Amino acid sequence: MGDRWHVEVDRSVCIGSGMCVNHASDAFHLDSARQSHPTEENRDAGEHVLAAAEGCPVEAITLTLAGSGEAVFPPEE
Repeated sequence: MGDRWHVEVDRSVCIGSGMCVNHASDAFHLDSARQSHPTEENRDAGEHVLAAAEGCPVEAITLTLAGSGEAVFPPEE
């Protein structure tokens, strides 16, 4: 069984670019105010979800390992 990620979007930072939806439409959606929301709080790890987080122009998406809270993106320095 693979890793599971906890997905969060900081909507106070989100600018509604839609890049997350372009990269991972099954993992994110935009509401009527163009604010991003994860479709699931915890989901299987996937390259497309990581690409969505990395592609966010304002780094509003945080990925952590579900259960442990270890940072996946952005990585801890």
